[in-house]
Amino acid sequence: MQVSRRQFTTAALAAAAFPALGQAPAFPSKVIRIVPFGTAGGPIDTLARVYGDKLAARWSQPVIVEPKPGASGIIAADFVAKAPPDGHTVLMTLPLTHVNVHILQPRLPYDPVRDFQPLSMVATGGPMLVARANAPYSNVREFIEYAKKKGRMTYGTWGQGSTAHLFGELLRRQTGTELVHVAYKAEAAAHADLFGEALDFAWANPSTARGHTQGGKMKVLGITGTGRVTIMPNVMTFKEQGFDGFDIDSWIGLYAPAGTQAAAVQAWATALREVTAMPDVAARLTGYGFEPLGNTPAQFVERYRQDYPRMAELIKAAGVTAE
Repeated sequence: MQVSRRQFTTAALAAAAFPALGQAPAFPSKVIRIVPFGTAGGPIDTLARVYGDKLAARWSQPVIVEPKPGASGIIAADFVAKAPPDGHTVLMTLPLTHVNVHILQPRLPYDPVRDFQPLSMVATGGPMLVARANAPYSNVREFIEYAKKKGRMTYGTWGQGSTAHLFGELLRRQTGTELVHVAYKAEAAAHADLFGEALDFAWANPSTARGHTQGGKMKVLGITGTGRVTIMPNVMTFKEQGFDGFDIDSWIGLYAPAGTQAAAVQAWATALREVTAMPDVAARLTGYGFEPLGNTPAQFVERYRQDYPRMAELIKAAGVTAE
């Protein structure tokens, strides 16, 4: 299923529309629920709790973080899509739920445009290509030279169709190397096999990579996305190392159900922008390897519109299909 410019325009106009009749009730008026992508204790769950504490203090309403893990985030996204459109239930997620799986699995139980109201893209970033600390290569070019000599090499990611998987397959196709993907349910499991030498290399989120690098167990060869990250500023991007097609950012975004009243959308957008700019929250985002953003709903729509066809191209170039 293709997402058309008309659909994006409709979503953007919906964000700006006010109720035709009556006056919208005060927002928020009851408990707020944030449904994060992934499992309890994961990076997005942790960040949801950071934002939840700030929002609870700001709005004088309890904020509950309620993970609904499984199915590459589809369960969580579907739950929020079907929640009452009053702004009291929102999704904090990654591109996987609204871009990757939609391209790979057109028959989702929700539509990523029609069923959601974008609130804010709070941060951007990208996964890193990593290896054991004793690997005989220190950047992407040296790694490719080694891979061509060695032959078959295995790598781990946190799931089929994840951005890390797509970048791994794109690297395989671009370089003509035999790189074999192994999907894990979690990043930590892939890294355990990497250190145990069951895998040749892997992908990692920047915060994880930094921790293992400081612990002397891992080295970082390059980072995807449009720029370097604050926590590891010496790591060069793939683009800087001469590899095209890897300059697509991942992001953390928040969505409400479609039809959410304009007053609630505006309250969320303002609060998320201001909370993201708080020094302690910005520090948590950069600590996870993301760069703080905090854009508007309209800017979120436009960024999504730009990224969707690029991700579709990446999936096609990588040759990845749904399993």
